[in-house]
Amino acid sequence: MDLMYLLELGLNGALAGLMYALIAMGVVLIYKSSSVPNLSQGALTMIGAYVVLFFSTTLGLSMWVAIPLAFLTMGLMGVGIERFALRPMAGRPIVMILMMTLGLEIFIEALTMTVWGGSGRPLRLGISDDPMFLGPILINRAYAYGALVSLVLFVGFMIFFRTRRGVVLRAISDDYTASWSVGISVEGGVALSWALSAVVATIAGVMWGSIQSVDQSLSLLLLKALTVAVLGGMDSLGGAVLAGLFLGALESVASGVLDPMLGGGTRELVTAVVLIVTIMIRPHGLFGRHDIERL
Repeated sequence: MDLMYLLELGLNGALAGLMYALIAMGVVLIYKSSSVPNLSQGALTMIGAYVVLFFSTTLGLSMWVAIPLAFLTMGLMGVGIERFALRPMAGRPIVMILMMTLGLEIFIEALTMTVWGGSGRPLRLGISDDPMFLGPILINRAYAYGALVSLVLFVGFMIFFRTRRGVVLRAISDDYTASWSVGISVEGGVALSWALSAVVATIAGVMWGSIQSVDQSLSLLLLKALTVAVLGGMDSLGGAVLAGLFLGALESVASGVLDPMLGGGTRELVTAVVLIVTIMIRPHGLFGRHDIERL
């Protein structure tokens, strides 16, 4: 097989992987502040894209207005989820909270199906369909823009977690009781993390929606995001970026090589294998914190 073709597959896959990392960052943000694995991030990504479409197509606003309004709406939705769905679960076993986030995923999917139906809707950001050229290699322009947005957000969050508010969120994740004892508003910190995660989900929904249209399939990106988050480490933003690069490149090259022989479906198989192997061999991920408890 031609080397340039493999390089093209790998590079475009890596860019797509950075867009997976964009969704995974939302998962990591919540885990870093509350130690809760969020299984509703895929649905938040989907509904964020639908909210942008509502403001832009239904109300006729420009994207420059629709997207910030969607950020505000989704941020408030994230705060509402923490206040009315998760705060009453405080003190419950983690598996119950996990099931609550899964229930939110199912509820939001059903809600969007009821309100907007199941047909795909285009979301146009003005990104040209023409590819970019890196020598003889063709680069998907939409993937390149999405990857750039992901990297900018990563840098922004790395700076944020070095601020006073970011340190507070990390302290909350380490120990709720100790945080309460020193006067930290744990509820406010967790609500902030959900708001930020919902905004990140909206950004991811906009970028992915501009590529594959806005429909129920956007919520299926949850599996990619969880795989990236688990592989990189559930509490590591840098791990999410590197894991996204790896997973995207691997599944792209694997599908390009194996799909003609197997008839398709290799991308999903690669994702599943990576997730299973990571959990079996290194459950805390490549860069996640490995907590050891003495019994």
